Amino acid sequence: MHTPTYAPTYLAAELRLPTNWLDYTILAIYFLAVLGIGFAARRSVKTSLDFFLSGRSLPAWITGLAFISANLAATEILGMAANSAQYGAYTVHWYWIGAIPAMVFLGLVMMPFYYGSKVRSVPEFLLLRFDRAAHLLSSILFAFAAILIAGVNLYALAIVVEALLGWPQWVAIVVAGAFVLAYITLGGLSSAIYNEVLQFFVILAALIPITVLGLKKVGGWNGLTHKLTATHGQNFTTAWGGTGIGSTNPLGANWLTIVLGLGFVLSFGYWTTNFAEVQRALSAKNLSAARRTPLIAAYPKIFIVFLVMIPGLVAAAIVPNFGSAGSGYQYNDAIPYLMQELLPNGVLGIAVTGLLAAFMAGMAANVSSFNTVFTTDIWEKYVVPGREDGYYVRFGRLITVIGVCASIGTAFLASSFSNIMSYLQTLFSFFNVPMFVVFIVGMFWKRASAKSGFWGLLAGTVTAMVNYFVFYKKGIISIPSDQGANFVSAIAGFLAGALVMFAVSLFTKPKPTEELQGLVYGTRSPGMAEPPAPGDDAWYRKPALLGWGAVVLAAACYIPFSF
Repeated sequence: MHTPTYAPTYLAAELRLPTNWLDYTILAIYFLAVLGIGFAARRSVKTSLDFFLSGRSLPAWITGLAFISANLAATEILGMAANSAQYGAYTVHWYWIGAIPAMVFLGLVMMPFYYGSKVRSVPEFLLLRFDRAAHLLSSILFAFAAILIAGVNLYALAIVVEALLGWPQWVAIVVAGAFVLAYITLGGLSSAIYNEVLQFFVILAALIPITVLGLKKVGGWNGLTHKLTATHGQNFTTAWGGTGIGSTNPLGANWLTIVLGLGFVLSFGYWTTNFAEVQRALSAKNLSAARRTPLIAAYPKIFIVFLVMIPGLVAAAIVPNFGSAGSGYQYNDAIPYLMQELLPNGVLGIAVTGLLAAFMAGMAANVSSFNTVFTTDIWEKYVVPGREDGYYVRFGRLITVIGVCASIGTAFLASSFSNIMSYLQTLFSFFNVPMFVVFIVGMFWKRASAKSGFWGLLAGTVTAMVNYFVFYKKGIISIPSDQGANFVSAIAGFLAGALVMFAVSLFTKPKPTEELQGLVYGTRSPGMAEPPAPGDDAWYRKPALLGWGAVVLAAACYIPFSF
């Protein structure tokens, strides 16, 4: 799972950055490059497959970087630094437990089903495996969630830009929305993906100087851990301290809920069914490239945690009681505070550009997945079927405009929430987890009937909502934090969906075996077989080796934080 516990609802007023003409020049160059990529990508859009899935023609390294960039939204950058300033090294769980295993599972196990079945979206797989009811419900839920999440990214961007640069919120929302609209409408998914590759390197260029200069200021890693141990206790720089069952910690979760709630249910629910991510892998040129897409992305994901965690730890070490009312800062102020304190002009412009790039990457991923699902899964299947291919390309561009406008609307709607990231985390437990249980049962149990998909998805979604809004919010059960409540809601939704699918399947007929070829584990369709070229046994073309390598490397990274 990629999203943190908190996101900015405002930033400290004194964080206004001393930007000058050099910083704004860097920002302008970036925006011109974004539009240039959009115009260049437009020449390759001739069919609906080109517009929605880049013609399934992109190499694995492109789709892999786009995969991780689409996830690396600025809500994650600011929010994970906030988590680190508040909770310390617990942040590593969102990466090494809450992301890497699920990304490896997606590449090794699920991508052959997605890519081999030639579906254009994640909900379309449910149409093949189950029925139209499951497909339509999942399409509507995903389209709705995508617009809400895109709006949250826009609103968070507006908060940061207003605080750091002094732009009014509405200006930041409209300007960023217009640029995302321009390059996606022009070049479709190819434009979004190539811009995400650019944004990945811009984001790294923003985070690396902050991390390096921050460590230098506190005397390196040893100096940082010494100061934090003295002020926050020894567990602040460990990953598992205080997480025993019955123990208390600020996270409000023990090791069991971390492993099951975050590491399995929420994580697998997000990474394996969120079309904003999976769409990048589906645009790969062949099955091997599609499987390697999340595996390639897993490697930078292992190390990006240091670039977002260390700034939060540094802020907590530099400012006494950082995040408390007396300090004058929120936890969300960690990265903006270090930008103001450490970065000279020029480098400051790169950092601001990196934050804007991160917001735009997150929004573009959701908008591009929204236009695909709405056009191919709702409009083409149920509203206007059977039209010529060019019609759906034109409609895809139109619905992109509508989607961006709706995102701008939900951005202003998000301003009414006092804690937008807690709200965003809750959305994932409502929508992604129930969809995951339907996928995983359908892929591994041939007896799961066509009707069970719809009822399992509905039961999982309703159960997660009831647990959160009724049992938790009304105090019927005691959970220490919203984050802990999200973990419990996710587990409850998963179990309810699985039980309902099992019960419904016992009383309804399964689909014929011949209709399940390539859709259920142990069956195979012709499109799933891709023999390697003669003599092509290079290690980097072996998804299993790449995947398990990522898991082992992530596990090794835990060693310094385990004691």
